[in-house]
Amino acid sequence: MSVLPVDSARKLVFSYAKEHLDKTDAKHATFSEDEVYVLWYCYILGGWKVLVSTTLPDGMYYEVTFNRQNNEIYLDAYKKFDNQCYPQANEVV
Repeated sequence: MSVLPVDSARKLVFSYAKEHLDKTDAKHATFSEDEVYVLWYCYILGGWKVLVSTTLPDGMYYEVTFNRQNNEIYLDAYKKFDNQCYPQANEVV
């Protein structure tokens, strides 16, 4: 693969996010590839996985996975709904 995995993932997420923008929301009309950033990257079992997000205030994050064996890339889109802290985790589990 001539393009770095993180660059490929960023381009894929940019295209996906741009395509799924709310068309009536003019304030994001200038959304650019520079507003897509990598949270985490891992090379695993001959393939790779990249977690990506954007500066858009939509709460979305994306998981891009390259399956080398099948030469396929998967894009999963997630929305964060909640983040709760359990300070005494040993009492919860």
